[in-house]
Amino acid sequence: MEETPSEYTTAGLAAAVGYSVQQVRDLERVGAIPPAVRQANGYRRFGPDHFIALRAYRDLASAVGPVEARNALREARTLPYDQAVARIVALHVGLSRSREDTLAALRALDAIVSESAGEATPTPADAMTITELAAAIGVRSSTLRFWEQEGLITPDRVTSLNVRRYPLAAIREARIIAALRAGGYRIPALRAVMNSLREFQDLDNARDTLRARLQEIATRSHALLRAGADIANLVDKAGPCCTPR
Repeated sequence: MEETPSEYTTAGLAAAVGYSVQQVRDLERVGAIPPAVRQANGYRRFGPDHFIALRAYRDLASAVGPVEARNALREARTLPYDQAVARIVALHVGLSRSREDTLAALRALDAIVSESAGEATPTPADAMTITELAAAIGVRSSTLRFWEQEGLITPDRVTSLNVRRYPLAAIREARIIAALRAGGYRIPALRAVMNSLREFQDLDNARDTLRARLQEIATRSHALLRAGADIANLVDKAGPCCTPR
């Protein structure tokens, strides 16, 4: 195993972790890594802990994004031991919840496919009002109006009263949208999926999108596991001795 240097210049540390000198300075400035030791000539000197902290940041940013990574690393270094550990555990919980939401969305889409296979020919009597549909899929009426404004769903209207009514096809689309939203998808991604569904008349693209999200969550979780080993090293050096008994 290659031995870690005991000291780094700013440029040396940047090269060791694959960052720019400015990135290292910025991460020090916001507290994501410990402050450097200043020499008499004003130059920074970094040590092994800075290398570990930057490596942890790199993986943590891949897992949860740069803003959350900066905050989490700063807190992991400065909070009491038990709170620092809990802060990192919460990141794992968040990714686990995202995975469960995505799996739930996949199950919902599979259920919709099964139901669609046995559906009779739609009739006007199958249509729902906005209140009925909102209650059926567990959202607010205002949410359905917002989806309509974003071009995700198109109701029929009773022209004289401007009353929305949703035929069976729109009801199915609303259920798909609700399932994908539960899986963590935002409006631009939803719009792309729904446009594809309308073009190809099947749910394969929606399911592929959710499966891709599962892979993304797995990759992020793996990065978080790598970061966790380095963060545990940093937290250990802060010491469990300060944990309240």
